[in-house]
Amino acid sequence: MSRARKILTMTALSAFAVAFIYPFVWLLSASFKPRSEVFDHRILPETFTFDNYIKVWQEAPLALWMVNTLLVTVLAAVAVTVTSAMVAWGFAYFRFPGRGALFGVVLATMMLPGAVTMIPVFLIWNSLGMVGTLTPLWAQNLFGSAFYIFLLRQFFLGLPREPFEAAKIDGANNWRIFTRIALPLCKPAVVVTLLFEFQAAWTDLMRPLIYLRDSSTFTVPRGLKALLDQFGFGGEWHWEIVMTASVITTIPMIVLFFLGQRHFVKGIATTGSKG
Repeated sequence: MSRARKILTMTALSAFAVAFIYPFVWLLSASFKPRSEVFDHRILPETFTFDNYIKVWQEAPLALWMVNTLLVTVLAAVAVTVTSAMVAWGFAYFRFPGRGALFGVVLATMMLPGAVTMIPVFLIWNSLGMVGTLTPLWAQNLFGSAFYIFLLRQFFLGLPREPFEAAKIDGANNWRIFTRIALPLCKPAVVVTLLFEFQAAWTDLMRPLIYLRDSSTFTVPRGLKALLDQFGFGGEWHWEIVMTASVITTIPMIVLFFLGQRHFVKGIATTGSKG
């Protein structure tokens, strides 16, 4: 690659990086401003204050919302990763009649819009008496996800079969082969699945809006919606509180991405190498 092309590439990548980073930098800056200066578009606040970070904990049970969100997110991520990995392993390792057709049916479910199943699923949870609890926010993941099944299956297909056959000769059953050999070998793909679902569950607003009623059960996105209704559209217009709460709830996802970045990149680079 020529020097001019390298410079052009780096310039384009830098421009895209700035475009993606700027909204969060602006949000972070706004959280340190008083109400009158929130929308002045200054990156460096003219009046720098930490009062918003003290006030936000007093105005809303943010700590409780974060605990609720962490509980739901961990359960949802673990549930969908384990169940999707089991199904993906079945499709990748075992040979049985109709395997391709059945896998096609699983993939076809990704074409169903969420709105199609929203009401039937709500009626099921309502009949079980679970509306108003955190259970519907994560228990649906016990049935796996078509996208994650596809992702993990592609990774499993790239593994050599010799270690599995050797383990079977040594007397290992299918469950031991899956948990002791297959899962450790596909660690990057498992981490990618966990990160994807962690982010999806942490930022999910639709299901909390549907199922949660009491503020003591709110998750962070549902709580932010309540803050927006209270301080944004309620006539007080305390946008600095909303901005500060948004920063506090965004930071865990940034930290999580940096902690899992190596596995994330490796998983994306190696998944799908074999059909």
